[in-house]
Amino acid sequence: MPAHEGKGMDSMAIPRPSRNTLITYLHGSLALVIMLALPACQENPAPEDVRPVRSMVIEAQLSGDVITLTGQLHARDETKLAFRLSGKLIERSVTVGDMVKAGQIVARLDAATERNARNAAKADHASALAVLDQSAAAEKRYGNLLKEEAVSQAEYEAALQQLKTAHAQVDASRAKLSSAEIQLGYAELKADADGVITAKGAEPGEVVQAGQMIFALAHEAGRDAVFDMPAQLIRDGLATSQEVEVWLADNPLIKTLGHVREIAPQADPSTRTYPVKVSLNALPSGMFLGSTVVGRLRLQAGTLIEIPSSALVMADKQPAVWIIDPNTSTVHKREITVARYHPNAVVVASGLQPGERIVTAGAQSLSNGQKIKSLEGDHGRP
Repeated sequence: MPAHEGKGMDSMAIPRPSRNTLITYLHGSLALVIMLALPACQENPAPEDVRPVRSMVIEAQLSGDVITLTGQLHARDETKLAFRLSGKLIERSVTVGDMVKAGQIVARLDAATERNARNAAKADHASALAVLDQSAAAEKRYGNLLKEEAVSQAEYEAALQQLKTAHAQVDASRAKLSSAEIQLGYAELKADADGVITAKGAEPGEVVQAGQMIFALAHEAGRDAVFDMPAQLIRDGLATSQEVEVWLADNPLIKTLGHVREIAPQADPSTRTYPVKVSLNALPSGMFLGSTVVGRLRLQAGTLIEIPSSALVMADKQPAVWIIDPNTSTVHKREITVARYHPNAVVVASGLQPGERIVTAGAQSLSNGQKIKSLEGDHGRP
C-alpha cells in the first residue's frame, strides 16, 4: 500500500476519551438515576415503625395486711344474777345449761325476817288508817259544833291538826309497807332477760352475801367473737365497723361475717393485749357459746393500684409509666408517685386511674407518641 494511504487511515481513527471525561459522564448518569428514583420513593414512603408491647388495664384492689386471730364465742350481754340482800339459799330451780325466760324465778332465800317486817309494816299501816278515820270523824264533829258555837275555835283547830297528822302517818306507813314488800321480793332471784345459764356460784343451804354471784346468764340476743389483739395491730389500722370473717376452728365450713363492735381502751393486766369484740351478723347452727373461732380481717382497708415492676420507667429522675391512648394506639409518658416497692411489683399512690391501660413489657424502647400494638388486644392482661 502506498505510504500516503496509510497516513490517511490514521488521521480518520476515533479518538479515545480521557479519564476525566469518563468520571464526569458517570457522575451525570448517577445523578440522573437518583432524580428518576426520587418520585418513586415519594410515592411509596417507608412503613411507620409500630412497636409490639404487652399491656394491662389498671384496676383498684383492696389494700391492707390480712390478719388471722383465734378467739372465743361469747354472748353479747352476760349478766351476773345475785341477791340484793344476804341470807340462806333455800331453793335453786335451774342449773347450768338451762334456758330461762325474763322474769322467771331461778332461786330463793329464806325470807322469814323480811316477811315479818312486811307483816309489821302492814299492821302499822292498818293502824294509821284507823287513826285517820277517827281523826276525820272528830274533825267533822268539831266543825259542826263550831257552827253552833258549842266549842271554841281553838278546839276545832286542834281536831283539824290531829287529822293532818293522821294523814301524814298513813303516808309514812304506806311507804314503809311498800319498802317491806320490795325487800321481801328481793328474797326471790329472777332472770332479767331470755337466755341460758352459763355458770352457778352457790348451792342450796349456803349462806350467801348480797351481790354474790348465784348464776351467770348469757342473753339470747346477740353473739360476739372476742379476740385478744396486741397494741401494734390496733395501731396499724383496726377500726370499729370493720368487717371480719369468722369461722369455727374445728369446722371452717361453719362460718359467718361480723363487724368490730368494741375495742377495749385498756389492756388486760395479765396478757397485755386488748380484747376486741366482733358482733356477728348471723349465728350459724353449730356455733355454741365458748366455741373457739378464727377471725380474719384486713388492716388499713382501702384501695390501691399495683403494677408490675417491668412497667416502671424514669422521667427526669421520677418514676413514670407509658399510658396507651386507645384512640390512636400511641403512648405518652406520665409521672407517678410510688407508695412502696415489692420484689415484682410497685404500689402506686397517685398518678393512675382505674380503667387506663399501661405498657408492662417493652417500655424501655418507647418514646412519646410512639405507635404501638398491644399483644393482649383490648381486654388482655399480662
